[in-house]
Amino acid sequence: MSKRRKNYIATEIAITRAGAKGVSIGTLADGKTVMVQNAVPGDIVDIEVYKKHRRYDEGKAIFFHQLSENRIEPKCKHFGVCGGCKWQNINYQTQLALKENEVVGNIKKISGITDFQSIPILGSEQEYFYRNKMEFSFSDSRWITQQEIDEQKDITNRNALGFHIPKMWSKILDLDECFLQPNPSNEMRLAIRDFALKQQISFYSPTEKKGELRTVMFRNNSQNEWMILVQFFEDNIENRTKLLSFIQNSFPEVKSLLFAINDKANDSIYDLEIQHFFGENYLSEFLGNLQFKIGPKSFFQTNYKQAQQLYEITKNWANLSEDDVVYDLYTGTGTIAQFVADSCKQVVGIESVPEAIASAKEYAELNNIQNVRFFCGDMKDIFTEEFVSTNGKPDVILTDPPRDGMHKNVVEQILKLSPKKIVYVSCNSATQARDIELLKEKYTLEKVQAVDMFPQTFHVESVALLRLT
Repeated sequence: MSKRRKNYIATEIAITRAGAKGVSIGTLADGKTVMVQNAVPGDIVDIEVYKKHRRYDEGKAIFFHQLSENRIEPKCKHFGVCGGCKWQNINYQTQLALKENEVVGNIKKISGITDFQSIPILGSEQEYFYRNKMEFSFSDSRWITQQEIDEQKDITNRNALGFHIPKMWSKILDLDECFLQPNPSNEMRLAIRDFALKQQISFYSPTEKKGELRTVMFRNNSQNEWMILVQFFEDNIENRTKLLSFIQNSFPEVKSLLFAINDKANDSIYDLEIQHFFGENYLSEFLGNLQFKIGPKSFFQTNYKQAQQLYEITKNWANLSEDDVVYDLYTGTGTIAQFVADSCKQVVGIESVPEAIASAKEYAELNNIQNVRFFCGDMKDIFTEEFVSTNGKPDVILTDPPRDGMHKNVVEQILKLSPKKIVYVSCNSATQARDIELLKEKYTLEKVQAVDMFPQTFHVESVALLRLT
């Protein structure tokens, strides 16, 4: 439990490593750990400590005595204000090393297992422009930058189209550029913003709950085909038609143009009626020989090229035989299940999100895959002895749970079933390591590999292979 105390300054602190969620870590003069948001490993800094905990303190760097040799100049002009790409000031090879160290360190420290093969991290071929889905918000009360404040000029335009400022949901940073999604994403976003301003189409007010334009989503596939979905808060048919017609006529790459009317308290589209304006209502994408129809509500990997690499690792490590029954826990839209289906007898996928299971069944039918079955339900409730007796005992389990990891009941059931192999894919190596610690009762951790799905961020996936002892 934190206690409020007066801030103090710690001088010439060496930042030695990266911690969870992108913070950097140093050691204070008294040996206590300090976590710093705005420094990178290799920096030597003075820190203003603003929060004290029993085991560590938190602070921010206020003076840099020495800059790390791992630093680079960020590409994006919005770095440091925008909440994304927090590692854009660290060279990519160092990013990879930090991510690999985090995964391996968590496995060793939390699971207590040190004798396993650590495969070098798989970096992303694309360091920028790797995302195939981005969502931007409109606002009539944009974030005023420090430069604008310093210039003391009259600010006449308060409209913005961009990202929410971290921890300030009502404020939107107006983006001039973004390095996450390939062009024409930037061109389309700026054109839509400028057209709306010129036509005096109102931007949403998050405080007054009024205005027309609320959000815009861009999706693209590997064929450079695009989907745009615009959310309107107020339904002005004339302005809506004007804007959507402008998009259709300006960007031939747009193959799917959709809209929704959303007067709810949140921006989520999953309970909205999506309406069609132009083109198809989906984009086609391919992973290996598999085809997927990606709609506006579809769950799909945002870095599809690296996702294919991740699935290849999973499939290779599973090393399936034609007689194997495979359970794919937390299957999502069934992409991994279908990716491995040609190598085994049967795949059983389980997922709690009904829309994801509906997509999984649709994809299986589209790809004419006959040996996959998908079930919807909470994993801890559906993954029972009765379920297994009906669907067959698994020889191999693939699992890709959310950040919280697997429920303890799920782990216990896996131990009871004792499949010969488990391939555990995770977006949180800490909870993965916690689960591995429980599984080591019957399983040997054979190897682990980190996979970088999101360059310029601290996020990292990891794959672990466990074999029945």
